[in-house]
Amino acid sequence: MKGSLIIISSPSGGGKGTLIRRLREDFEGLSYSVSHTTREIRKGEEDGVHYNFVSTERFEELIEAGEFLEYAEVHGNYYGTSKAFINKELEKGFDVLLEIDVQGAEWVRKRAPEAVGIFILPPSYAVLKERLSNRNTESETDLAVRLRNAADEVNQYKHFDFVIINDDLEKAVEDLKSVVRSGRLLRDRQTKAVRDILVSFDNAE
Repeated sequence: MKGSLIIISSPSGGGKGTLIRRLREDFEGLSYSVSHTTREIRKGEEDGVHYNFVSTERFEELIEAGEFLEYAEVHGNYYGTSKAFINKELEKGFDVLLEIDVQGAEWVRKRAPEAVGIFILPPSYAVLKERLSNRNTESETDLAVRLRNAADEVNQYKHFDFVIINDDLEKAVEDLKSVVRSGRLLRDRQTKAVRDILVSFDNAE
């Protein structure tokens, strides 16, 4: 049984990291797509775990080779998703989590319209600003760019299948789990189990 591609996005990338970590801890059969990026590695990050950090030259070589399902320039840096990795994990039967910006999500929806889209919204602009500021990962200039972009990106919610408001963490985690559970109950994902049940009826005395 082939897995599902699950797109998870949020305005300016804020507020979804903890939700995804909790989801990965509690669910089996999940794979996580590690994106490629040209941005500088931050304190506490590990190459190949948080991102695959590459030079701009290497990223452009991968573009030319057609290696990306999607790629985009965001906040002055390239980000891209490995097409080969996604396809390999889906064929294994894993649900693949793709944590991605709204530009990349639009590309993926065009190339994989069957993907499930989840948009994580902060409860307000003020909360998003506080969360991004508390990360202490950007300069004041970079933070200002992210917040300006977020004002436009919040309106992208209408292009996603599910919207989760990340106000109460525990509730948001449960909402995210519910979406994954519901996807696994789709008729097409249940074909083998249903077939076995029907066979048992056919063989009944």
